[in-house]
Amino acid sequence: MSITVTLLIDPRRNMLKGLLAEYSTGRNKEDAINKTLEKINRSLPRDAQVVNFEIGTYTTPVTRRTYAVGIVVYNAPLEKKSFTELTIKERRELLAGVLESFNYNPKVLNISEIARMFGVSRDSIYYDIEQILKERKINR
Repeated sequence: MSITVTLLIDPRRNMLKGLLAEYSTGRNKEDAINKTLEKINRSLPRDAQVVNFEIGTYTTPVTRRTYAVGIVVYNAPLEKKSFTELTIKERRELLAGVLESFNYNPKVLNISEIARMFGVSRDSIYYDIEQILKERKINR
């Protein structure tokens, strides 16, 4: 048996991306599939979202053993960090997403509140916004 997997990863979703492959033997197809699904469910990260999966079975001609193979593609949430634990890069990515939602207009942001949330100075937030706008070549 051979398996070919092609995977397209969307880097815009900030999640842990993964692929699991498990197999089991069983008395029959149903038994082999159930054992494979149990293994997969034990291995999936907590709160994982299954993007796609495939379960296949085959029986060997001589021994008449039935095998089930399961492949699962999933997204799982990253560990949640408080805003004060974010790196500069993570903070800027978050700010860039907010700015994008408001057509890169920094006037809609409450700089003092954002600075308090991230545990940094207002100057740091102003500098972050300046760098984001510069990276995207937006003049304001």
